[in-house]
Amino acid sequence: MQNDFSDLRTPYEMGNRNQTTTWAECIAWYQALARRFPHVLGFSQVGTSDAGVPIHAGVVTSDGVFERAQLKGAGRPVFFNNNGIHPGEPEGIDACMALVRDFCVDPQRLAALGDTVFLFVPLYNVDGSLNRANTSRVNQDGPEQFGFRGNSRHLDLNRDFVKCDTLTARVFNQLFTAWDPDVMVDTHTSNGADYPYTMTLIHTQADKLGGELGEFLRGTMLPALFSSMAARGWPTCPYVNPVKDSPDHGIAEFLETPRFSTGYAALHHTIGFMPETHMLKPYADRYESMRALVDTALAFTVAHAGQIQALRRAARDAGKTRREWPVHWSMDASKSARFRFKGYAAKYSASLLGDYTRLSYDRSAPWERDIAYFNSFPADVTVAAPGAYVVPQAWREVVERLEWNGVRMTRLAADEVMDVDYYHIQSVGSRANAYEGHMFHDEVQLERRHGRIGVRAGDYVVALEQDNARYAVEMLEPQGHDSFFRWGFFNSVLEKKEAYSDYVFEDHALELLQGEPELKAGFDAWKIANPALVSDQAAVLDFIFANCQRYREPEWRRYPVFMLAR
Repeated sequence: MQNDFSDLRTPYEMGNRNQTTTWAECIAWYQALARRFPHVLGFSQVGTSDAGVPIHAGVVTSDGVFERAQLKGAGRPVFFNNNGIHPGEPEGIDACMALVRDFCVDPQRLAALGDTVFLFVPLYNVDGSLNRANTSRVNQDGPEQFGFRGNSRHLDLNRDFVKCDTLTARVFNQLFTAWDPDVMVDTHTSNGADYPYTMTLIHTQADKLGGELGEFLRGTMLPALFSSMAARGWPTCPYVNPVKDSPDHGIAEFLETPRFSTGYAALHHTIGFMPETHMLKPYADRYESMRALVDTALAFTVAHAGQIQALRRAARDAGKTRREWPVHWSMDASKSARFRFKGYAAKYSASLLGDYTRLSYDRSAPWERDIAYFNSFPADVTVAAPGAYVVPQAWREVVERLEWNGVRMTRLAADEVMDVDYYHIQSVGSRANAYEGHMFHDEVQLERRHGRIGVRAGDYVVALEQDNARYAVEMLEPQGHDSFFRWGFFNSVLEKKEAYSDYVFEDHALELLQGEPELKAGFDAWKIANPALVSDQAAVLDFIFANCQRYREPEWRRYPVFMLAR
């Protein structure tokens, strides 16, 4: 850095290389930098957090144009760097400050951006950053003070990208959709196994990203990033996600569903990266490797921007005419690649705390060899693509999230009865404990049905012949990994609203069985299949009440998003 700009050192650079900036220092520093270099950096508030704290974003361009509409209208590529979603993992916050400063003071570095826009959020979880201590990251080596993972509602924002319980996530959804980045890097620090690498990398899972865009990521971009990081002195490996207790037995790619930043990015056909520096490495090393990773990903994006944009455009165009949509993926344990991995010997010894064997790693016994790398994730749930979905206006929370993500919708002009397909929810299996504020539905069993259903003027029609079809499909199909249904947005349809008094219904049930042949046939079959329940009055009457036509509640267990034929 030139001596003339020594006053622009970041708080990290002015300290002992084991300190991270506070939120107040960070924002004031960027504001001063933007005033000093108004033709390089645009910096402004883009929203407010749940605790009422401003959220900021910045834009760097080589020609001083910062207006989003003008940049997007010109087709300029966008690289997005998000930092501080977990403020206890702050090296990205500090590295981004230095990178933006270098754009301002080094004309050659700025010119190397070309047409690419460098968009960044300096510190995303502003609430958590204010909850500052040095006690929440149990296994982490520095910095001396840092923020907390949860926001002001004690939610993990890297689980909130689709459910959007927080105002912060709403800001992110709208910012991301407005800028539509081509590549995103969301910076983190990892927990997990011990190994020599300082930097590991989660990326948008290539099978899930799909098509030629996924193949480009796997076959071209990832090898280039790993090669460049090694050349910079920071050899990098895929995120260490052991299939057993240590990397010795192999590692699996991380299936980042849409609750996570990289999975959310995939809904928009954006290539996403989540660099995870290793918690046990010194903070200065984590900082340097993070700076190198962002630099490397940015340089690749600048060099290949046209190809990335063309592949994204092709993926969106293909989605407009898809006949089938994958909505759920699982690892194929029968297939694995090989990855040359550097590790430490795993040791097992008796615990001094309890009667069990504990794992440790022996850094004096390093090893290097090929290990299994499970990176095949074929789709295991695929749905037939409707021509459109109908979302009743009553489900306004769903409509809002579709709007925040740029999904194009039209509204019905009049009440009508439509021929539609719909799902009957046969069963759900939910977590016993709350997960990020919800009782998440891990298991969903559906039956697809057809019928005529009344809809109202003002209800929303979501045609799939649009750029944001993928977001709509994966959020509205109940079996999608992180669909609105799985997060409990439609839980009320799982409840039957009326009930009965057994002493009255006992006699009436006989009349229903005599008057409804289908009910009687079903009841006879149920008794044969469930002999132990025949002596249980509640079970008997519940079956008759739930399956009779006389007291049927059409809305009960009917998923309230309908499908129109092509």
